[in-house]
Order: sequence, then structure tokens, then C-alpha cells
Amino acid sequence: MGNRFRSMVSQSKKILKLQSFITRPASLTDVPKGYCAVYVGDIEKKRFVVPVCYLNHRTFQDLLSRAEEEFGFDHPMGGLTIPCKEATFIEFKSQLNAS
Repeated sequence: MGNRFRSMVSQSKKILKLQSFITRPASLTDVPKGYCAVYVGDIEKKRFVVPVCYLNHRTFQDLLSRAEEEFGFDHPMGGLTIPCKEATFIEFKSQLNAS
């Protein structure tokens, strides 16, 4: 369990580091410090700006693992692409905000 957590944190740091090197249009640079952009959805991706503290949450780490399996570290949208339904992500985000 401890090794898996360290691995997830390491992967999260790699993703954030790679994201910071991606050249983005000016309209996409509105991500405040301490947040990251993620794209969620099946067909049409919707952009969410989430706090980096989400990276510590086990459910979000599971989503990151799924994202790595499906997309690797190549995220053509300029932010992380999370492979789940938008409604599921909104519910997850609401639960995190409530806790």
C-alpha cells in the first residue's frame, strides 16, 4: 500500500511537471497557482480547474492511474485527460469539496 501511494505521488508529480512544459494558448493560462487543468468526458471533453490537493486523494489517484493506462503522458488537450464520465467527475469533486 505504501509503495503504491509513493508511486502514485511520483506519477502525479511527473504529470504536473510535464503539464508545466506544455505550450498553451493565452486563453488556457488562467490556471491559478496550486491548481491544475483536467479534461473530463467521453466524447466532448470539458475543462475543470482543480486544486492540486486532489492529488493526495485515493480516488483521484485511481483516476490518474486510469489516465496513464489509457493515454500515457501524452495529453493533446494541454492538461490531464481523465477517462471518466463528466457526471461522475462532478460528483467526485462535490464529495471532495464537502469533506
